[in-house]
Amino acid sequence: MASSNLLLLLLLQALLILLSPASAAGSNVFAEYIGAEFKGVRFSDVPINPGVNFHFILSFAIDYTTSSNPPTPTNGRFNVFWDSANLSPSQVAAIKREHGNVKVAVSLGGDSVSGQPAYFKPSSIDSWVANAVDSLTTIIKKYHLDGIDIDYEHFQADPNTFAECIGQLLTRLKSNGVISFASIAPFDSAQVQSHYLALWRKYGHLIDYVNFQFYAYDASTTVSQFLGYFAKQSSNYNGGKVLVSFTTGGSGGLSPQNGFFRACRTLKSQGKLHGIFIWSADDSKSNGFRYEKQAQTLLAS
Repeated sequence: MASSNLLLLLLLQALLILLSPASAAGSNVFAEYIGAEFKGVRFSDVPINPGVNFHFILSFAIDYTTSSNPPTPTNGRFNVFWDSANLSPSQVAAIKREHGNVKVAVSLGGDSVSGQPAYFKPSSIDSWVANAVDSLTTIIKKYHLDGIDIDYEHFQADPNTFAECIGQLLTRLKSNGVISFASIAPFDSAQVQSHYLALWRKYGHLIDYVNFQFYAYDASTTVSQFLGYFAKQSSNYNGGKVLVSFTTGGSGGLSPQNGFFRACRTLKSQGKLHGIFIWSADDSKSNGFRYEKQAQTLLAS
């Protein structure tokens, strides 16, 4: 009798976990890049819906020097290039304490450093991985971070070298318990895709989310085109959780004004909406984060 009661209790607990809105296997992820543009935005400025898995992504940590002008590559020795005055270790700890559904990651690379392209430029696979594991472990522990995002956009290394460097980095950080999740942030460029697809083919099992930059498509993108792009990238990153995205910085892609949320509702009805991310909180501050609220409401419903 006692064993059957215990079994019933375990089944009820499992059912409650499955029904919990914040546990839907990562299917309601809302992610927001923050800190790249030094506009004074803080974590506490951004509205956080308790019904989503919320990821702040600090932008960026880059393996370039902070002291030289211009900055030069450091072969995997990462430095902080985000607005650390407003997004400090104590502020990371505070926002996670206040909101149990919040995790914080750091994005690596980005488009530029001091106005110049930020290149992925390792001296060798082994030396880059050793330096990256060491320097990122220090940053991640200091800032109480949970994950990393890979957002290199310029390369002075072939796709296989990129795949091995990043793949071995993810392997080490995950096996060491330093991070609990990882994402990549490719966009539709032949050079970019060749590098990220090489990584995906060999190390896709270590990548939890594909933060595909749909806002890198043309600003004239229609809802039907957007859904086609989503299908294409879901096929490219087969088996991955491809998150949809838009920018509040006024550049390309399908905007909220032109039907982004209509496209999201279509994907949600098909069971394909894994999450939404926005570039970026820095730009959204001026409009009161209206689209952040709308995106999270849609995911949480």
